Amino acid sequence: MELNTPLSGLPGIGYTLAKRLIRLELFKVEDLINHYPFRYDDFSKVSKISEVKVGETVTLEGEVWSIKNTYTRFRKVLTKATLNDSTGSMELIWFNQSWLTKNIKVGEKIRASGKIDRFGSKTTMVAPDWEKVEEGKVNLHTGRLVPVYPETYGLTSKWLRQKIASLLPRALFQIGDPLPNSIKDEMLPLPEALNLIHFPQTFDDVAKAKKRLSFDELFYIQLATQKARLDWQQKQTIKPLKIDQEKINRFVKNLPFELTSAQKKVTQEIIDDLQKGHPMNRLVQGDVGSGKTVVAAIIIYLTYLNGLNSLLMAPTEILAFQHCQTLTNLLAPYGLEVGIYTGSRKILQGSSHVIVGTHALLSKTLEIDNIGLIVIDEQQRFGVEQRTLLRSKAKIPHFLTMTATPIPRTVALTIHGDLDMSVIDELPKGRKEVRTHFVPAYKRADAYKFIEAQVKEGKQVYIITPLIEESETILSAKAAKVEFERLKKEVFSHLRLGLLHGKLKSKDKEEVLNQFKDAQIDILVSTSVVEVGVDVPNATIMLIEGGERFGLAQLHQLRGRVGRGSEQSYTFLFSEEENASAINRLKNLEHIHDGLKLSEIDLKIRGSGEIFGTRQSGRWNLKIASFSNLSLIEKSREAATKILEQNPDLDKYPKLRAKLSSLAQTVSPD
Repeated sequence: MELNTPLSGLPGIGYTLAKRLIRLELFKVEDLINHYPFRYDDFSKVSKISEVKVGETVTLEGEVWSIKNTYTRFRKVLTKATLNDSTGSMELIWFNQSWLTKNIKVGEKIRASGKIDRFGSKTTMVAPDWEKVEEGKVNLHTGRLVPVYPETYGLTSKWLRQKIASLLPRALFQIGDPLPNSIKDEMLPLPEALNLIHFPQTFDDVAKAKKRLSFDELFYIQLATQKARLDWQQKQTIKPLKIDQEKINRFVKNLPFELTSAQKKVTQEIIDDLQKGHPMNRLVQGDVGSGKTVVAAIIIYLTYLNGLNSLLMAPTEILAFQHCQTLTNLLAPYGLEVGIYTGSRKILQGSSHVIVGTHALLSKTLEIDNIGLIVIDEQQRFGVEQRTLLRSKAKIPHFLTMTATPIPRTVALTIHGDLDMSVIDELPKGRKEVRTHFVPAYKRADAYKFIEAQVKEGKQVYIITPLIEESETILSAKAAKVEFERLKKEVFSHLRLGLLHGKLKSKDKEEVLNQFKDAQIDILVSTSVVEVGVDVPNATIMLIEGGERFGLAQLHQLRGRVGRGSEQSYTFLFSEEENASAINRLKNLEHIHDGLKLSEIDLKIRGSGEIFGTRQSGRWNLKIASFSNLSLIEKSREAATKILEQNPDLDKYPKLRAKLSSLAQTVSPD
């Protein structure tokens, strides 16, 4: 048996079991060894039958006095056994497991672990895990901390425990430990950590094993992204761009607003990149409204001055249209033609210097010459494959990615370790903070009155719901369509309401947005589709339904859609949740206006999925580590940096280099 031996080739694993294992993404022996428990049932203490109480989860040990199958009136099988120790007897019950009468014999000594319950008038243990007590045999399912694994239909934790236990000794002998001693510190050796994660004696064993295995996961991500960055800088050569500072200064001076200090700093960092002998690969992070698009426009203009064209890819048509309009306003006076290329609209001038588009830009039929710069907005919404495809449109382009998603710096340096990073950490002058209030249910009517008064003064309003249509599984969450009809009939019948959501056709979305921008709609009821790319300065109020269903970082991005002008703006957070901790989480938005601080809070409370979304979280496939463990992230980053400083090619660490080959496809910026 080797680590790469297919599980389907092991004794006892036929076609059906192999298919079930594949559902858990378990293909070879190494995958099964790295299939970690998500919890442990503490069955370590063996209790006396006379002392157990209903509701307790315990382990009992005794002799089987009787076992038989009985049938309910619905012809379901009940297997009943009587277990006796020196203090009393207990009935054990299993459902639809008639074969147990062949496996458990009267007179045998067994252990049973499970919850004590009432079954009819009797105190019983229902559906316990069990195993025979035999001299010299190690217990796997009872009398210890019992690992519980991610399962699938027809594949139980009991089966997984047995199979892992049989394979583990030989597997650990082959695994070794690829980490150099210089960075292992006082952590467990890898074989010991793997043994203890599956079969610990104590919860302290679990903690030590998790620390080592979590470190490894984070370390390999750090090593892969940092190595990719080094390779990008060393192996890709490019002619530096010429910087016509006089023309750039004139462009900046003629902008209809003054750049913030942060915008100036980030612009200079990008310009410095463009003067190097390798292509830029930089991420610009900044809150909604911080002015990332203007920075991109400056760099697009600089690229144009060097005789090169630019592409800008946005995640939605709404955002693509808005970028096209913004860039046209900023760049057309300097002779630049801006084209649009989306699923519903393809308008390219014969000499388009900038093409703004969506995923449609990835089309093989779209051929564009002389691309020197690629800009991706909200880059976390695109997969690695999509970004790589876009990069292939040019020979060796400069690459600028932008995001309004606030990510704690330590985490950002991990997941974006292959990129240089810039942060626009201030808003334009004169921009007022959005006043945010959590609104309890009894004050809902007051909020509606305030909204009506603001609309009468000429202001506009967003009302955000977490869903498009009613869901049977989430009855409390308000749906956009239903809420739109309710508000239209019962609350704001004399006002003009519009409806926007992701399922509308592109032309219908555009029509609704244009009506809102032209003040033909007073209140826009929408899903979070407005989170990205809707800029209406006259909209000064956002009401968010089901606030508990959004992450704090997402709520922060949503409220960034108001307050785009000089008027005071407001966000009202409604929630169906009565839980104090959930309400307190939302109230953080009342006094914290820093997106990074909010993302750190969400990271601790709700985990990385709330910040990165499913696509990004899945990209890294963390099995045991957490992006909320900032200290371990920092430790792993320092270790990866140290290794690469000493040996950039990793030729002194062949095991590390071999490990990276499996990650290279995922994190490479190629």
